[in-house]
Amino acid sequence: MARQNSLIITIDGPAGAGKSTVARRLAQKLRFHYLDTGALYRALTLKVLKKLKKNDLRTAELNNQWLIRLLNRTRLRFKNKNNQTRLMMDGRDVTQAIRQPVVTDNVYRLAETPRFRQAMARLQRRLGQAGPLVAEGRDLGTVVFPKADIKFYLDASLSERTRRRHKESRKDRNRVSRKKLAAEIKRRDRRDRTRKTAPLKMDKNALYIDTTRLAIDQVVTKLFDIIRIVSWLKFIPEKRK
Repeated sequence: MARQNSLIITIDGPAGAGKSTVARRLAQKLRFHYLDTGALYRALTLKVLKKLKKNDLRTAELNNQWLIRLLNRTRLRFKNKNNQTRLMMDGRDVTQAIRQPVVTDNVYRLAETPRFRQAMARLQRRLGQAGPLVAEGRDLGTVVFPKADIKFYLDASLSERTRRRHKESRKDRNRVSRKKLAAEIKRRDRRDRTRKTAPLKMDKNALYIDTTRLAIDQVVTKLFDIIRIVSWLKFIPEKRK
């Protein structure tokens, strides 16, 4: 396969569609780098909350320049440990901390800030220069990596996405009722799809995958098989065409 060192695969979709788990396992299977952009936004949200000593950013005045300076001074990297991907911020493991409800409730404030989002996109592109990449988020195929080699859009029914989030909340010891989770997911969908800067939408070249009735391993296998076929067709050497 030609151009493997620069191969970029993007996986976009709404909350609970299975993007993070699928992207992480797919990256491991392909031996590619993995980029969870949602985790990056959550990490910065956690840092802002602590800096401002607040639990709610709805009434906070978020200065663009201050946010960008904070981002530029923050060291973020993904680390593989015991076959798990951990997010390190300033040398500290924040993988669990960024899943707190207070972070979930406030991350949209940073995501909706245009200049900060642009700065985050630049950071994501820099992280993507490390080598072949599987990146997941909400605007990867449309904004961050518009020329990605292979693009996927994962989706699932609201009830299935709620079930998955409820299972995660129990595992992370952040118990939330299904009814509250469903309402939260609806709000996030509306915010993501209607924000002025980089809204959630499916790129015209993305492959749509409904994961509602599929187990994680089935989705990973499906995407892996598609990547093998598309990569072979797209990057086949000239002499074999």
